[in-house]
Amino acid sequence: MFWIKFATCFLLSAVALGQELPAGTVVPVKLSSGLNAKNDKAGKQIEGRVMQEVSLPGGAKISERSRVTAHIVRVRLPGSLEPESPGSSIVLKFDAIEDHGHTIPLTAAALAVASVDKVSQAQSPINSSPDREPMSQWVTRQVGGDVVNRGRGLVASHDGMVGTWLEATSVRIKLTPNPDAGCPGGVGYDREQAVWIFSSAACGTYALGNVKIANSGATAPLGEIVLKSSKNISIPSGSGWLLIVTAQP
Repeated sequence: MFWIKFATCFLLSAVALGQELPAGTVVPVKLSSGLNAKNDKAGKQIEGRVMQEVSLPGGAKISERSRVTAHIVRVRLPGSLEPESPGSSIVLKFDAIEDHGHTIPLTAAALAVASVDKVSQAQSPINSSPDREPMSQWVTRQVGGDVVNRGRGLVASHDGMVGTWLEATSVRIKLTPNPDAGCPGGVGYDREQAVWIFSSAACGTYALGNVKIANSGATAPLGEIVLKSSKNISIPSGSGWLLIVTAQP
């Protein structure tokens, strides 16, 4: 047992000392910081938590509840854009994951962003009252539509693809390309990933009004996630983010 724990710590240390996490690694995050184009400035520090244990090649893992840090690169206030393109924008970049004293560099793109309400809905049963059935028997709906049958330990999408429910809100499933929404697929789509409350084909924004992901951060400049809206961008703390580590050039 000692050697198993030692090996796991060693593998995590090796990742922490490397330049980046492996490309294609999915990291589900809940932000404890809010975003608001009217109030935020470039350089503002953003924090969040990893919401499900993330498995890495070679057997290492990123722990659930690990701290995630990010910062705002730049902001455009409502009305400050060109007359033909009014609105606001926020450029956000994730920086690192802190896990048991290890700081792991993080350069990631955003596959999907969900509102606080969507995060809550995905953790509530759709088939019964939470007072009548234990959580282990709930049927829930992920952000993006996949259905989790906890009693069977399975996750199904509209086309029948099946993933695995582990416990609480821990879901592992293969990502499905969604090119029409801006997620064409690529590295990381060949294996089951930790997606927390998101669906296999989750892509874009959910219940955030007209806030859109204008640039996911998957292309240069890598990791710079651009949110745009025709109004003021205001996302309260508690939003859910499905990130994927970008491939380095």
